[in-house]
Amino acid sequence: MNSYLLFKSLHLIAVISWMAGLLYLPRIFVYHSENSNEIVVSVFKTMERKLFYYIMMPAMSLSWLFGLVLISLIGFENLGNLWLQLKLVFVILLTIYHFYLGGLLKKFSMDQNQKSSKYYRYINEIPTILLIFIIFIVIFKPI
Repeated sequence: MNSYLLFKSLHLIAVISWMAGLLYLPRIFVYHSENSNEIVVSVFKTMERKLFYYIMMPAMSLSWLFGLVLISLIGFENLGNLWLQLKLVFVILLTIYHFYLGGLLKKFSMDQNQKSSKYYRYINEIPTILLIFIIFIVIFKPI
């Protein structure tokens, strides 16, 4: 079996799982911020916590792990390629966004949300934009 293709497949599975969480968590924040019913808010808190810690954190960690394995398989000298540098910059931005959502999650869990549902609708577009850039960079590999 080709180990590169194995790790590439595992990397893609982890990235898809991570992206699902990055796109879904802000949507839950939208509905959470619009709701004041104590029972519904409790359900949102549980959904947010489980999504972040049980799906998003492992998926992000595995995305990084398998991505680094792929870099080692193609050779670290490829870090000099513009496409890989750009991809890493955008993945770092996704990671920062991920932990920013974690900070927002903590505020929601302590009932200290200060943001509007409109804010969460806007920031929900960030991972989509970064994903589009990453895909085009990886497919076209600019020099």
